[in-house]
Amino acid sequence: MSAEKSKVYFSRVITPENVVKLYEALGVKLQGKIAVKVHSGEEGNQNYLRPEFIKPMVEHLNGTVVECNTAYGGKRNTTKKHLVTIKRHGWSELFNFDLLDAEGPDISVPVKNGFHLKEDFLGKNIENYDSMLVLSHFKGHPMGGYGGALKQLSIGCASSKGKAWIHSAGKNTNQYTVWLKLPKQDDFLESMADAASAVVDYFKGNIAYINIMCNLSVDCDCCSVAEDPCMKDIGILSSLDPVAIDQACLDLIKASNDPGREHFMKRVESKNGTHTIDSAVKLGVGSKEYELIEI
Repeated sequence: MSAEKSKVYFSRVITPENVVKLYEALGVKLQGKIAVKVHSGEEGNQNYLRPEFIKPMVEHLNGTVVECNTAYGGKRNTTKKHLVTIKRHGWSELFNFDLLDAEGPDISVPVKNGFHLKEDFLGKNIENYDSMLVLSHFKGHPMGGYGGALKQLSIGCASSKGKAWIHSAGKNTNQYTVWLKLPKQDDFLESMADAASAVVDYFKGNIAYINIMCNLSVDCDCCSVAEDPCMKDIGILSSLDPVAIDQACLDLIKASNDPGREHFMKRVESKNGTHTIDSAVKLGVGSKEYELIEI
């Protein structure tokens, strides 16, 4: 008998209220102190999810919005600069906002049977949370091909040190020198899967995922100069399986008749982006076999 397919819930209507509805469709209640992982948006980026949009979801959970510093030049790679950006983008005005790696030291969490990483580095404030909602803006990405739940788990949850560690496939933790010698592309993608598996293991099932398929640019929200969206918005998805939800998003794009589909998928394919999904499957993070339930 084949294993039961992962459930992925889907709505074509993108509203703040439907984000809550898609979470409730999961039939789970995240416990204790809840972290809501978001992307705060690089200064100059036009595509990131705005805090007003996710406000009903955060209030529904009584959650704390969390982020981490980056590992590249910009307005978010130090705590001082990132806090300014967070305020400018309106996050700290609407929410309790926790920059997980605002102060060191980072914590190390184990990676079980990783391709390249034996440990993952997270901001120490993550220890204050019992569960997490990974709230992702699904879009393209200049290095990973695409960004969704698996990227939020790996790069997104990693501290600045951890981001350098993942990008170097476990060779460098310095955000200023990591870019001088990058690993083979598949090694980087496998390291993202490694890090994602560590965060999934850390929360021991107390974790859920929502992907918002809007502002579908080939560039990430980490780009200060990002290409405008090339496709029309598609919808909201939720799941308890980060692999299944990302696979479902890509399948919806490939099934679309939107004229921008080829441009979007060219970005994904040029970076071999689906290798992250395949690697996460091998690590037991989730399944590519899913049931899409439209509500």
